[in-house]
Amino acid sequence: MISVHMTPVPRSVVVAYRDDGTLSKGMGLLVAGQIPPLPPALAGAFVTGILLLLGVAGADDFAVFGPAVVLLLAGAGSSHRHDGRLDWLVPPILRITEYGFIAAVGFARSVWPVLIIALLGAMAFHHYDTVYRIRQHVYPPPWLAAAGLGWDGRMLVVAIGGLLGLVPAVFVLLAAYLWGLFGWESLTCWLAAPRAAGEVIDAAAQD
Repeated sequence: MISVHMTPVPRSVVVAYRDDGTLSKGMGLLVAGQIPPLPPALAGAFVTGILLLLGVAGADDFAVFGPAVVLLLAGAGSSHRHDGRLDWLVPPILRITEYGFIAAVGFARSVWPVLIIALLGAMAFHHYDTVYRIRQHVYPPPWLAAAGLGWDGRMLVVAIGGLLGLVPAVFVLLAAYLWGLFGWESLTCWLAAPRAAGEVIDAAAQD
């Protein structure tokens, strides 16, 4: 069976699913993988969920920023190997918290529902594409998570938009940027994958 990959194989599939941005990865480097990933992810999700359930996100500027800051706790576990029995739960926890926060801020600030769906759709497309690629051994390039801002960067951008009263504009710009980035990178990567497979097969035949 020929294994094709465009970039180095990630050290952990679960880590690759996290979609950490620059800030989250930086926090992980500070603790050098010593903090298990599940507890901080659960803590960030819990506090963010409580704030959103109380409806604070639409009532106070600090509360709009607060959930994103709290969720950055999860960044401390980004450098861990994610080899614990339940560490596979970390990526879905991050997805639920990110999607829930962005949707809650959008609805609280009266963003047109189509824009909310467009932004969430761009992120969901990227996360689905990442999962499918890894299953096919076609790995995303290392720069993509940083260029896509990561879950931490996207939440911060939306939170800052809330602080500045520019949430609708931020949703438009962020959705357009992410669809363009993820769509272009995914298309070019998948178009290159068959060619890479052919090169691997030719090299094997020559050996």
